[in-house]
Amino acid sequence: MNTHIDELLARIHELEDQVEDEYRKTREGWEQRKRELADEFLRQQRRYKTGLFRFLLRTRLLVALSAPVIYAGWIPFLLLDLFVTVYQVICFPIYRIPKVRRADYLVFDREDLPYLNIIEKFNCFYCSYGNGVAAYFREVAARTEQYWCPIKHARRLRAAHDRYPKFFDYGDAEAFQQGLNRLRRQFDEGDE
Repeated sequence: MNTHIDELLARIHELEDQVEDEYRKTREGWEQRKRELADEFLRQQRRYKTGLFRFLLRTRLLVALSAPVIYAGWIPFLLLDLFVTVYQVICFPIYRIPKVRRADYLVFDREDLPYLNIIEKFNCFYCSYGNGVAAYFREVAARTEQYWCPIKHARRLRAAHDRYPKFFDYGDAEAFQQGLNRLRRQFDEGDE
């Protein structure tokens, strides 16, 4: 009987090895196909790239002349980014407000797009930074408002931040006094 069990176990191990070998071959085949498709995708994407010289020739004169004004925005974006970072590093621990992860708001993932020329990539970087800093600032300001003044406005806001619906209704003094300490501690679990 032990011999029969040993034979069955040996066959099972042999079958397991065969299954693993088939999985390996399939994985290798998929990896090869994925590389081929990636190369084809890259070729297709590059077909849509506008060369730098052609891009500059097609640019309207007023667009080119306004570029220095647009790119001057780097200065306030950098200053705002620096201020907001220092602000929350100093103030948030004092009030036990969870810090905003800057990396969650500043996302730079368009530089690898093969259909963009160097100017378009730079523009994407600039826009990602400007909008990222704005979103980062907004979240820091929203958490500050939640701590200090979580009261809804009398008028409807056009684009209230995500924390706003938790705030107390305008004029509801009783709810404000009773719930302020609770709301000051009520940050989402994902906030850090």
